[in-house]
Amino acid sequence: MLPESVKIYLDKYAMRGWEIKSAELNSIFAVIVIPAIREYENIKKLLNSLAQNSQKYFSSVLVVFVINNSALSSAEIKEDNKKSINLLSSIIDNNLSIEDVLIDKICKSGLKIGLIDASSAGKELPKKDAGVGLARKVGMDLALKTLDYNYTGKKILICLDADCTVDSNYITEIVEHFNAKNLFAAVVNFAHETDNCDEELKAITCYEIFLRYYELGLKFAGSPFSFPTIGSTMVCDYLSYIKSEGMNKRKAAEDFYFLEKLAKNYPVEKIQTTTVYPSSRRSWRVPFGTGQRINRFIAGIQNEYLLYDPKCFFILKEWLKIFNNDAMYSVSSLLKSAKEIDKHLFTFLSDQEFGDDWQRILDNSKTIEQIQRQRVRWFDGFRTLKLIHFFRENAYPMINMFTALDIFLSEFEITLPTYDLQQGKNNNYNIPGIEIQKRYLEILLTQIQK
Repeated sequence: MLPESVKIYLDKYAMRGWEIKSAELNSIFAVIVIPAIREYENIKKLLNSLAQNSQKYFSSVLVVFVINNSALSSAEIKEDNKKSINLLSSIIDNNLSIEDVLIDKICKSGLKIGLIDASSAGKELPKKDAGVGLARKVGMDLALKTLDYNYTGKKILICLDADCTVDSNYITEIVEHFNAKNLFAAVVNFAHETDNCDEELKAITCYEIFLRYYELGLKFAGSPFSFPTIGSTMVCDYLSYIKSEGMNKRKAAEDFYFLEKLAKNYPVEKIQTTTVYPSSRRSWRVPFGTGQRINRFIAGIQNEYLLYDPKCFFILKEWLKIFNNDAMYSVSSLLKSAKEIDKHLFTFLSDQEFGDDWQRILDNSKTIEQIQRQRVRWFDGFRTLKLIHFFRENAYPMINMFTALDIFLSEFEITLPTYDLQQGKNNNYNIPGIEIQKRYLEILLTQIQK
C-alpha cells in the first residue's frame, strides 16, 4: 500500500503511460534512475561498474534504465535504443543469446535491473518535453510506486547517468549515509573521466575549475546553495522528492532547478566518501553543460580561461552576513546596508523588487524560523546566480582564470602554485601548464571538502 502522501503526489504530478519491467520488485528501498538515449555501449560499462559494488544491498536496490527518445529522434538513436532495450530485457528475462563475458558477469552479480521503455513506437516521450528532465521524472515517479514503505529505513531515489561509472563503494556509501545521518537530500562527489587526450584533458580541467570555483565561492559567502548541480550526483529520499513536487521536465538544467527545490526544503548534504565519474565526452544531448562546454573549448570559439571576479563573492558574503542576521532588520536598513556594501548590489535588489517582497514577508511571518525559511526561498540559487551575472555584466567582468584563483584563494591562507606562463586557447598567454592547472583544481577540492 502506498502512503497517502505518495498517492496525492502521484495523482497530482506523476507522468503516466509507462511502467517498470523487472524480474522482481519486492523489498526495494532504493532505486537508481538512469535516463539513457543512444547509450548501448555505455550501459554495459555502467552496469559492470555497479556490479563491482558490494552485494550487501543488491537485493533491495533496483537499477532502472529509462531508455528514451521522441518520435522525431533519428533512426540511429532509435536503433541504438532498441539494442539497449533488447539487452536489458534479455538480462531481466534471463534469456541471453549473446556470448559476452561482461554481460554474463553482470547477470551473476545479483544486481536488480529494471527497464522503462520510453523509446518504442507508441511509448516515446512527447515531442514537446522529450529530454533528460522528463526521462528522469518518468523514472523517479515510477520508483515511488516500487519502494517498500514497510521498510523502516530511508527510502531513497538516486540519480545517475548512463555515461558514468562509479566507485565500488557507491551503493553502500549512499544507503548508509542516508540512514546513519538521516539525510533528506545530497550530492555525491564527482570527477569527470577523461581518456587523457591532450585537448580533452585541458577542456575538462578548465571546466572543473570553473565548477569548483563557483561552488567554493558560494560556500565562502555562506550560501545554502553551495553544491554542484550535476544530475548524475543527485540523491534524495521519497519525502523530500514529494515535498519538492518532484523532478521537472526541463530539457537542460533540470539538475540545477531540482536541487534548488530540494534546498529550499532541506539541507543538501555532500557524500564525499564515494565518487561518480561522469563522461567528459563531447555531446549533442543538451544545449549546455559538460558536453557542450567540451565542444566549445576544443572548437576554440571563445576564451574559456575566465572566472567570475572574486569581488562578486566578497560582496555576496557581506550581503548574506547582514541578510541572514536574526536581528530582523527592517527593509530600509537592509537596503541601506546593501548600498553601503556595493552600489551595484543595491541596484540589483531594487530591480528585483526586494523591498516590496521583503516587507510582505516580514508582515506575514510570526517567527524567526519562518523568516529564515523565506530567506532561503527569496535569495535562492537562481537569484544568487542572477546576482553574479548582474555583477559580471554591469560592474565586475570575468577575469583571467588564474588571476581570479590567486586573488580568491589568498583568502584561505594557503600556499599557491608558482608557474611559468604558457599560451592558452585563443592566444591567451596567461595560462600555466596542465599540471599546475590540476594543482589548482586539487586546492579547490580540498577547500570545498573542509
